[in-house]
Amino acid sequence: MGGRPVPTRAGRHSLGLLDGPGAAAGPYRVGDVYAIGEVTLHNAPELRARLAAGGAGAAGATGSAGSAGAGPVPRDCSDGELLLRAYVRFGASGLAAADGMFALVIAEGDELVLVRDHMGARTLFHARAGTGDRAAWAASTSLRALQRWPALDTGLHLPAVRSFLTFAYLPGRETLLRGIHEVLPGRCVRLRPDGSSVEETYWEPAEVADERPAAEHVRELRELLESATARRLPAAEPVGVLLSGGVDSSLVTALAAKLHDQAVRSYSISFGGDAPNELAYSGLVAAHCHTEHQVLTVPGEAVAARLPETVALLDSPVGDPLTVPNLMLAEAVAADGMSVVLNGEGGDPVFGGPKNLPMLIHELHREEAGVDSRARAYVDSYRKCHSDLPVLLTPGVLAELAQAPPVTDLLAPYLTQGRMNSLLNQLLHTNLRTKGAHHILTKVERITASQGLEGRAPLFDRAVVDHAFRVPPRLKLAGTSEKWILKEAVRDLLPPTIVDRPKSGMRVPVQQWLDGPLRELGHDLLLGGSARARGLFREDTIRSWLRREGTLLPRQGGKLWLVLTLELWLRSFEVGA
Repeated sequence: MGGRPVPTRAGRHSLGLLDGPGAAAGPYRVGDVYAIGEVTLHNAPELRARLAAGGAGAAGATGSAGSAGAGPVPRDCSDGELLLRAYVRFGASGLAAADGMFALVIAEGDELVLVRDHMGARTLFHARAGTGDRAAWAASTSLRALQRWPALDTGLHLPAVRSFLTFAYLPGRETLLRGIHEVLPGRCVRLRPDGSSVEETYWEPAEVADERPAAEHVRELRELLESATARRLPAAEPVGVLLSGGVDSSLVTALAAKLHDQAVRSYSISFGGDAPNELAYSGLVAAHCHTEHQVLTVPGEAVAARLPETVALLDSPVGDPLTVPNLMLAEAVAADGMSVVLNGEGGDPVFGGPKNLPMLIHELHREEAGVDSRARAYVDSYRKCHSDLPVLLTPGVLAELAQAPPVTDLLAPYLTQGRMNSLLNQLLHTNLRTKGAHHILTKVERITASQGLEGRAPLFDRAVVDHAFRVPPRLKLAGTSEKWILKEAVRDLLPPTIVDRPKSGMRVPVQQWLDGPLRELGHDLLLGGSARARGLFREDTIRSWLRREGTLLPRQGGKLWLVLTLELWLRSFEVGA
């Protein structure tokens, strides 16, 4: 856990905070139950009121803990203690009632209980080491901390390498370190002394048929968006907003400007020179919403200089070329004295962005039935390195991976008829539980936390997500109009130019960087002694890609970026073969 060192004993467990970024605090105690974690609650008053009212009892709690949690809540109760009290009093239903960003490790009797928030904004990892009476569990919000646990014999987990090259992030429980696993969002994992573990789902989005008129869905969504944004605004201080000029970040900016009683400062990125940008759109929104606007120029030289330190901040690598610009934006927000920065992340995975269109087209034309075919199409839609693995990975690595489960197994649970029957909702569920939880939210959290900030995403609000899966699919993807209901809910807040323009995304000059300021770093890292000794990649393929040969264009830069990011991460974590 990030924070200052504060060790304590809780029965047979040892809890403590480690130096590093993050909002970890504790230990908290309720009766005989202890906890430590990183907890920010957006609905603390409602949770406090539920505890005061008593509710239906301590379902899920054990021993005397339930009665201990039923006492009065102290006025100065922190968010972490409040969440522990909700767990002790109501069990899993108490966790489900919370709304926020949290990772909590609970010492309950002889067991450790690991809790990760509904959407996955904060991360939590666990591992087991030793044998017999010396075997023990360890858990932390920091993968690096677990890697340094002397009892743990870890190393590179090759299936995770394949997953990263396929998705540009790790979409499930696996990490790049053998024996270390990640808790999934919305889950409560109980680690037992005998080495067994039990996973309980306390919240998962569910499809609900709600055929009310479109106007009613639009009205309810607007109310939920306003509530989600208001709960994330800091009290009595300015707030920052990351503004790209797309509809998602623009609506969050507009809602913050409408609802906040303090200054709203917006921040946009420029890559300088002739690089394509959307500054006209972000400037239009800033002027429309009367925010204090700042444009941060990120030259390629800064990306090259700061890429290693940025990659090192992440517990799992993210093959996103916006990581360094994200860090520089966080530094700018922190330098202006703010503690909270809002973002527009979540619109695509929750309401039906453009990634779903190729999947829907595939569904119309596919000849092979079944979940496997759909999962393979989903993997192909990423257009990362998956199809290149036979020529990118060395024969030895390919041989070791031959018996590993296919990467499509990570997607199949979400693409199966069951919880979601509509194909669009299945795709949104997949996007939410893979890219949303393991790429978008975790990247934002780690980078903002490194600057002492909290990055908050109103579009990932639990109630907003629940409503999204009640909205009929035809109101989310209306013909070829993406996120229709989201746009309708905020149409009065923004200029039509912003609401109705098609999504273009942040166009990052990756190939220019690789041919220019990153050229030397790329060659030194990918063809250097460390990479050769690790033996993951075929040198002839890497050389060919660096020379821009073959059939990779126009996505060559993105694929090289993945390989370079992975190599930097492995070096930072000192992971060998």
